[in-house]
Amino acid sequence: MFTGIAEETGTIRKITDTGGGRVLNIKADKVLEDSKLGDSICVDGVCLTATEFGSDYFLADVSEETLRYTILGSRHAGDKVNLERALRVGDRLGGHIVAGHVDGVGTVKRIEKDGDSYLYAFSCDEHIKDLIVKKGSVTVNGISLTVAEVSPDDFSIEVIPHTREVTNIGLLHAGDSVNLENDMIGKYVEHFLAKKNESHGLTYEMLENLA
Repeated sequence: MFTGIAEETGTIRKITDTGGGRVLNIKADKVLEDSKLGDSICVDGVCLTATEFGSDYFLADVSEETLRYTILGSRHAGDKVNLERALRVGDRLGGHIVAGHVDGVGTVKRIEKDGDSYLYAFSCDEHIKDLIVKKGSVTVNGISLTVAEVSPDDFSIEVIPHTREVTNIGLLHAGDSVNLENDMIGKYVEHFLAKKNESHGLTYEMLENLA
C-alpha cells in the first residue's frame, strides 16, 4: 500500500528487454533508505518489486502485461518517474490509500494557469471516469490528487506549485499519457453494488436513504 505522496523523482537510467518484459534501472536517493530486496516501490503509480540495489539506483522487473496497460511501456532512458516506498503501519496517511494497481491510462487534454496553481484536465475511458467524483481522490502517475470537476468528457484537478516542482506532473504537456488509479473504496462499493449480493444487503436505495 502507498499514500500517493511521492517521496522523490527518480530517473530511468537504463531499460533492458528480457523477451517477456523489461528491467528498469532507476537512479534514486530517498527511496533507497531502509529498503531491501523484495520491497515494493511505487514507480509512476505502478507497484514494482525491487530486485537489486546499488549506491544510487535500484532495479525492478516489469511484466509484459504491465507494459501493455500502463505508461511504463512507453518510458525511455532519461525519463523522470515519481517514486514512493510502501506505507508502514503508523505512518501518516497524507494522501489516500493507493494500491499501485493502475486502472488505466488517461490523456492530458489541457493545462491552464489558475492563480498560483494549475488546472489539469484529463480524458480517460468511461470505466475509470465513472468512479471519479468531485472532491474525491484520484491517483495520477502515483500522485494523490483531489478532483476539482467532472464533466461528461473529462475530469480536472488543481495542482499547487510545490507538487509541480517535486513530481513529474510539472513536465506534462497536452497529449501526454498518465497512469490512473481510482480510489479503492469507490471500487469496492461499485463491486458490491454491481453484484447485488443479498448477503450484504447493500443497495442503491439504502445508500439514497442514508444521504
